[in-house]
Amino acid sequence: MYAVIKTGGKQYRVAPGDTIRIERVDGKVGDKVNFGSVLSVHGDDKKLLTGSEAAKATVSGKIVAQGRAKKLTVLKYKKTNQYKIQRGHRQNFTAVEVGDIKL
Repeated sequence: MYAVIKTGGKQYRVAPGDTIRIERVDGKVGDKVNFGSVLSVHGDDKKLLTGSEAAKATVSGKIVAQGRAKKLTVLKYKKTNQYKIQRGHRQNFTAVEVGDIKL
């Protein structure tokens, strides 16, 4: 069984036991998280639920970690104007272990 959920403007295919990194969600390690926007659910009986049937399903999980990703270097450069800007960026994330999918 797996489901497609939407959180943080992105879509994720999740199954029970999976650990996913999503955009930062408020909470401490060990807290429960419920994903409200379920787009589709593929059940054990090989049936795919979408639309209003999938919207009734709920996906819950547990926060495993709060962290920041590795640093990305962003470089802007123009060869004629002596223009060079170098910046770094670290994106915040929340690691969530998916618990169960209820229909």
